[in-house]
Amino acid sequence: MTSGVLADSQIETMIRDGQIAAKLPIPKENIQPASLDLRLGTIAYRVPASVLPGKGTKVTDLLKEFSMHEMSLENGAVLEKNCVFIVPLMEHIKLPQNVNAVANAKSTTGRLDVFTRLITDEGVEFDRVPSGYEGPLYAEVSPRSFSVLVRPAMRLNQIRFRSGKVELDDQELAQLHAKTPLVNTPPHIESGLGFSVDLSDAIGKIVGYRAKPHTGLIDLDLINHYDPNAFWEPVYADKGRIILDPGAFYILASQEEVRVPAHLACEMAPYMAMVGEFRVHYAGFFDPGFGMSDQGGQGARGVLEVRCHEAPFVLNHGQRVGRLVYENMAKIPTSLYGSGIGSNYQGQSLKLAKQFKS
Repeated sequence: MTSGVLADSQIETMIRDGQIAAKLPIPKENIQPASLDLRLGTIAYRVPASVLPGKGTKVTDLLKEFSMHEMSLENGAVLEKNCVFIVPLMEHIKLPQNVNAVANAKSTTGRLDVFTRLITDEGVEFDRVPSGYEGPLYAEVSPRSFSVLVRPAMRLNQIRFRSGKVELDDQELAQLHAKTPLVNTPPHIESGLGFSVDLSDAIGKIVGYRAKPHTGLIDLDLINHYDPNAFWEPVYADKGRIILDPGAFYILASQEEVRVPAHLACEMAPYMAMVGEFRVHYAGFFDPGFGMSDQGGQGARGVLEVRCHEAPFVLNHGQRVGRLVYENMAKIPTSLYGSGIGSNYQGQSLKLAKQFKS
């Protein structure tokens, strides 16, 4: 197998070969250009805290000890904010010895501040599946800003399969950017391609949104439904800066317009902790074709999901807040990110989750 992130056609082969299986057939639309959407099962377990099973322990054994309450999702169930739930997923996998996997929240999940991570039996890390793993998959779900209504088969996170060396080093990244610009600004390349926050007036007077502390419930099935003003307050920059409040959740936009060519995938990773006491981007996958297929290669801004930690923090226009890690694809995907496959955020600027009215 060629090294790289496995493409949609290769994921389909894994499904046919039984390396990816599920209690219900996997819909074609769940197979993305470089990842597979994972579906919630029928039961959720309320647990007191985030927890990993560790070596020698299965998640079912963990739940026997830690589960506080079990509830069915069949008719819809509310996952309350600031609570932690473990949900068995419909999919289970049997990875070859030369394939590992990494998971991340879907874009919509991150923009709703629903903290979602993948757990496996004997897992010692979230969102990482070692090569050769055979067994079930679970999602740890913790809504942070809004309580959400969920049902079986909803897709909160996604998984990428990788074989061999996938990540471009800084030299390869610089050479690629010289041939095919990956961002519309001079690149800052250091352990990936740095990106910064846009707090200028270039995207209008509103530079971001802050989640309101007391809101109603969000039904994840309702698209273009909710009034943003009931859940968000606009953020305005003062002389190119804003002050992040501890515990508050913000939606901001990157200054750079990002491009991901068809032969590459990309992940947005948090920047070094020394730049400030905040976390950026809970949903980090960029598919091949992002910012390209529908836009003539013009690029699309990255949406930043920002949470401040212990102390208030001043964020300035152009401040670097994260990095883009580019990875080779093992194969060019059959379909690229864009409107043709129903992608919601192609050509985006500052954009809330799809549940909110435009």
